[in-house]
Amino acid sequence: MIVKIAKIAGLGLAFALVAGISAYLTLTLIIKSEDTVIVPDLEGKDVVYALEILTELELNTKVKGSEYTGDIPKNHVVFQEPPPGSEIKKGRDVRIILSKGPKTFAMPHLMGLSIQQTDIILEENDLCRGELSRTYHRQMEKDHVMAQVPASGTIVSRRACVDLLVSLGRRPAAFKMPDLAGLTLEDALQSIERLNLVIGELKSAYQNDKPRNTIVEQEPVFGHRVFIGSTVRLLINRETQKERAGHSAGQATGNLFSYRLDSGFLNRHIRVSLNTAGFTNDLFDDFVKAGEEIWLLIPTDQEATVFLYENDKLIKTQRYGAY
Repeated sequence: MIVKIAKIAGLGLAFALVAGISAYLTLTLIIKSEDTVIVPDLEGKDVVYALEILTELELNTKVKGSEYTGDIPKNHVVFQEPPPGSEIKKGRDVRIILSKGPKTFAMPHLMGLSIQQTDIILEENDLCRGELSRTYHRQMEKDHVMAQVPASGTIVSRRACVDLLVSLGRRPAAFKMPDLAGLTLEDALQSIERLNLVIGELKSAYQNDKPRNTIVEQEPVFGHRVFIGSTVRLLINRETQKERAGHSAGQATGNLFSYRLDSGFLNRHIRVSLNTAGFTNDLFDDFVKAGEEIWLLIPTDQEATVFLYENDKLIKTQRYGAY
């Protein structure tokens, strides 16, 4: 009886031992299979696809560099390490090298594209912008490419530079400079504005033989060929501050100060004050119709600050430095 019980106990112990070893091996295999993955084949695959598949496998992507290749497109995997089929643990690195595309290729067609679009294409193809020239063109829009060197279709190497000829748009209309001599400053400024010219430097000098407060010189001169947007400089027959003080005659430069009132129905009280060397004087103090514009010449022989008040409320402040 005792022998029989001992046999049964031995068999039970052996069964338990075998079951324990089997469970251990099974658990070890399961844990091992969960911690390791098989490296996929990435060569020739797009870099975005490589990143996605490695991320799903809980592997890290390390880009080790790039190289020119004639048979693998740009931004596709050229080489990987570990190689495909390798078994590695999750969280490990997979190193890849990307293709920069073929070293030589056909020059892209750039003509008719904007300069912004052109820069993007040059950067994508590892090309640089070379000399940039501009000229007027009747049909080509402003800032669009008119010509390129090398021409489209030419075989070029990466990092080559491309010279571009870019359109300035239609050439501005040209006309003869009108004669402003003898006009008042207000009339001269209105003529300049009507012709879409730009008011430039204003100077004053007193000439006894010419009417006061009129234009005595202009640049460009009368009859000169000018374009829309050209700058016009004027010399006004007006006593300078020194002459008014009794000093010898001379010239004083000035800047034009302008202010246009908002549209409406009521006149506004406008007062313009000039502060120089700590002293303040009113240059203008009057009621002005809504929508009108006032022009004032600000002397620039010393630093000055202009204050403009509309209905006694400070609206605009502008500083001028001495020449």
